[in-house]
Amino acid sequence: MAAMAAAPFAAADELSDTGEFLDGVAAIVNDGIVLKSEYYEQLAGIRIQAQEQGFTLPPDNILREQVMERVILTEIQVQRADLIGIEISDEMLNQILTDLSAQRGITLAELPALIVADGGNYQDFRRQIRRDVLLEQLRRIDVGRRIYVSPREIEQCIADLENNVVVNSEYNLSHILLQIPEAASQSEIQAIVATADDIVTRARDGADFRQLAVRYSEGSTALEGGALGWLEGERVPTIFTDILGPLQAGDVSDPFRTATSIHIVKVNDMRSAVARSQIDQVFVRHILITPNEIIDDQTAEQQLRDAYGRIQAGEDFGELAKLLSDDPGSANEGGELGWAGPGTFVPTFEAVVDGLELGELSEPFRSQFGWHIAQLLERRVYDNTEELKEQNCVVRIRNGKLEEETQLWARRLRDEAYVDIRM
Repeated sequence: MAAMAAAPFAAADELSDTGEFLDGVAAIVNDGIVLKSEYYEQLAGIRIQAQEQGFTLPPDNILREQVMERVILTEIQVQRADLIGIEISDEMLNQILTDLSAQRGITLAELPALIVADGGNYQDFRRQIRRDVLLEQLRRIDVGRRIYVSPREIEQCIADLENNVVVNSEYNLSHILLQIPEAASQSEIQAIVATADDIVTRARDGADFRQLAVRYSEGSTALEGGALGWLEGERVPTIFTDILGPLQAGDVSDPFRTATSIHIVKVNDMRSAVARSQIDQVFVRHILITPNEIIDDQTAEQQLRDAYGRIQAGEDFGELAKLLSDDPGSANEGGELGWAGPGTFVPTFEAVVDGLELGELSEPFRSQFGWHIAQLLERRVYDNTEELKEQNCVVRIRNGKLEEETQLWARRLRDEAYVDIRM
């Protein structure tokens, strides 16, 4: 299906005498290959997206080079994920597709028909989602572990949040990134700076920023017109914070430099954001018995039913938890799990706790971890604004470092790979 979709964009020498697309090797990458069909599918997708969104792509020779580099780098990263043992199980993939379906207001069972109605192939769609998730996991492991956020950076970030217009807004942003090679000479750096200045001048004179991003950006969203989408103010990368402060919707920033690159940002739109946050929390304790080679599922359930009866008869919950519970994190605390907000517990456990009255003891119930009984001790509405500030600062600082670290990581992978382009 991918080759059939891409055939209209194939060169004449890729077609048989009957006009059918002939698949083959586009590039050899280490011990793997990139098929022509993969390359043409990417090329077709970029062209369709540009047509739908109304921006002009760069000249065909430049576009083809950019797309080839993208599919090669994707293959390198897939090989890297396979080497370190990252896998996306069918169960995980189905859960992701279930969530995507819910966002569209349909069930997972209805998703294949919707994909077909949109002109796609469901199996191709599943493969693409699996690959996207695989690469995201790889970047989280390979790049994420390289990024360190110091306590001092967090303190400074929190101090900067007070009355900060960026934090109290949400932004729809587009971005152009120009890399500065590690061994660049002063004249090469000056040429990159001149290019950045020219891009800003053209953008402010009315040139389509998306088209400029496709043509010049070396960022990960270049072929999507540099689009970063909507970002909450507290999640805007820290390197953008000072730049965005004076900007309004439609403005293009001056070029600004970091250690390895030059950035240009356009504010497509902005809106106000909520400044404070409150969540409902519960304080709960539980006893867990996990089935194993000695205790089967039925025995585990019966042991908890016996414990349930003993607690109802007046025995101390905490002492029984210390004696019986298989949860190493809470057993020594009498089964107490501390204050917890929405999403802390697995859905089965959370649903049972949500249905309890204060002081009420649940009947034994099963989760993926084993058999539980739970008791709700307290409820409260908790203002977690300060905690969110710290969490969001960590995210913002990491995001501020992520793009450059990702580019450096990708560049190293590409430099270390054996690549033989056959087209």
